[in-house]
Amino acid sequence: MGKSDIATTAAELKLVEKDFNSLVGGIVPKLEDEDYALIKKSFDLAVDAHKFQRRKSGEPYIHHPIEVARICYNEIGLGPTAIASAILHDVVEDTEVSLEEIADLFGPKIAKIVDGLTKLDGLYNVESPQAENYKKVLSTLVYDVRVVLIKMADRLHNLRTIGSMPRHKQLKIAAETAYIYAPLAHRLGLYNIKKEFQDIILAIKEPETYNDIAQKLNQSKDERDAYIAEFIDPLKEKIQQLNVPYRVLGRPKSISSIYNKIKTKQVTFEEIYDLFAVRIIINVPEEQEKSLCWQVYSVITDVYTPIPERLKDWVTNPKSNGYESLHTTIVGPQGKFVEVQIRSERMDDIAERGYAAHWKYKGQTNKINVYDRWLDSIRDLLDSSTDTLEFISDFKTNLFKEEVYVFTPNGDMRILPKGATALDFAFDIHSDIGYKAVAIKVNNNLVPMGYKLNNGDKITVTTSKSQKPNENWLKLVITGKAKAKIRSAMKEEKRKMGEFGKETLERKLKNLKVSYDENIDMLVKYFGFQSRPDLFFAIATEKVDLGRLKTFDIEGPKLIQKEEKKTSTIELLAETIKLPNTTKQSSPTSVYINGEPGDKFNYSFASCCNPVLGDDIFGFITTGSGLKIHRTSCTNANHLMANYGYRIVQTEWASSEQSEFVAELSIVGVDTGPGTIKKIINEISENLGLNIRSFNISGEEGYFEGRISIYIKNKNQLAIVTLRLKQIEGITSVTRVEK
Repeated sequence: MGKSDIATTAAELKLVEKDFNSLVGGIVPKLEDEDYALIKKSFDLAVDAHKFQRRKSGEPYIHHPIEVARICYNEIGLGPTAIASAILHDVVEDTEVSLEEIADLFGPKIAKIVDGLTKLDGLYNVESPQAENYKKVLSTLVYDVRVVLIKMADRLHNLRTIGSMPRHKQLKIAAETAYIYAPLAHRLGLYNIKKEFQDIILAIKEPETYNDIAQKLNQSKDERDAYIAEFIDPLKEKIQQLNVPYRVLGRPKSISSIYNKIKTKQVTFEEIYDLFAVRIIINVPEEQEKSLCWQVYSVITDVYTPIPERLKDWVTNPKSNGYESLHTTIVGPQGKFVEVQIRSERMDDIAERGYAAHWKYKGQTNKINVYDRWLDSIRDLLDSSTDTLEFISDFKTNLFKEEVYVFTPNGDMRILPKGATALDFAFDIHSDIGYKAVAIKVNNNLVPMGYKLNNGDKITVTTSKSQKPNENWLKLVITGKAKAKIRSAMKEEKRKMGEFGKETLERKLKNLKVSYDENIDMLVKYFGFQSRPDLFFAIATEKVDLGRLKTFDIEGPKLIQKEEKKTSTIELLAETIKLPNTTKQSSPTSVYINGEPGDKFNYSFASCCNPVLGDDIFGFITTGSGLKIHRTSCTNANHLMANYGYRIVQTEWASSEQSEFVAELSIVGVDTGPGTIKKIINEISENLGLNIRSFNISGEEGYFEGRISIYIKNKNQLAIVTLRLKQIEGITSVTRVEK
């Protein structure tokens, strides 16, 4: 978004008005007069407020909130209040309109939603301004989920129109989306939005790969359509005998999911057998859904052979985000594996629109509200977490995709993330049970607290009043609730000990004749702690040298220290110039940093991802170690960009071929005899003339796996190495290591 002195023209206003009329005209059933007046009033205010603002594309900014409102209605299923709030979502943050004015004109409900969507100001002295804003938005889940749903629509429209943004900003937005928004969309059941998020992220980060898969999908469309027709033809008569209305869809898998399969299974596009899923949707009353879904399943498996281990019953036990469907994989015509999804129209609506659609059916179902327990866990996190980055980390564990279904001694089912432990279960039942757990039995057998739960486990927890959590417990749990509660209990213990530390500090400051109140927060930062209790506990455990207080100057009631180091991106980057240059490149300038030659800065290539010339890269300003250059596909990239955006700098390769880079390859194959290693080494060293840094290989029973680290000049050279190694007899896959 950019500001402009050029006001929206009369011609542009006509197009804006047309967009608005299209939005409200498409709402079904037709809006009540009161609702129309509310939305029109929000539109009129937003048009006036944004009249001097334009997007990076040059179009009037008001098109953006209108499109966000359209997504809220068309793709999420929200109502008039949310539509009005979506139209107003940027006015407080980006214009002169105040939150008080919104409250006066539209009432407290809309004002609270708009406030939740407004970024916090003045966050330059916090560790991660982005994380603080994430927390503000996520905390709205406990009082009005519409804030997060509108935020999803806002992010989706920004991604759809991201082409006008500079590439380095596109990468940052993609990282934020992958880090928090895509997992949250999944947890809220917004599957279509999650898939689009992931596809656009791939298109930004790896455009060549995205375009290649998209082209191949498009070329095979006619073939897929013909196959679906061939698949459904022998089923038609049998399904019609059930006397239920039904429809059949054949949907290709998302480009990002196909890419993930290519990457994880080490196969080509042509080798992926389940490029699409067939969906059979029946239109029946809710009380008949389960039995008729199983009858359709029976019809399908009468005609085609099912693969038993691929049967997934989310009709009997819906996912924790409300998703209901019966999935099976069968051997279809021509011996191809086909995934079939069987569901009702109600189930399909919830699967398409997630949380909002779920609430539409509330009251029509006897099923437990699947979101209540999850929202309760968010409240627990907010109550227990004081550190924002800890909260974000714990929150992300609540966005799990894979689940385990376990049972209490009374037979009540609990849903936990895959990998959850027996101690996680204890905290999931109740915080007090977790705090006091001393022994846990699974299926009547005593197990360690860190035992990983499996589907169907029945768990009994024994408690003791004398039990207390300790720091080791944090290694035994994975759920955000358990981690937050353990930290909270430990903080209480630290607080009690910290009282002694506080008294010691007060005594020292009194001896120096300075004020405790006017110095305490400065001392917390000076000694490197996040909070007062952390400092008090460190003093109590003698981990802080209070003798350092004598090095301060005293002015009246205050201790005076050297000027605090500033944290703006430009100033952080300037600091790297002052550090000793530790670059290992043979060429003085192999990168440009913010448009400047790299030899001006202290930089090095990150060992976590080992970038090579030609990779997409970005710079991250570390604390005290200069600037690290990472690949945009680095496993750490999303975390760094999403939480420390102010430390990210634009970095590009210089046109230098003189430097050497380290790349690591994973090689898997069939052991054809003692000559395999020799063939690999000869190909790299003799035929390609490259130096090997390290080579490790192991294998058994005719199978081997190895890792080889080599020096190369650029990404193209790495591609040649990969191709040549794949051509060696017995080698089945060669992939670049993603650490």
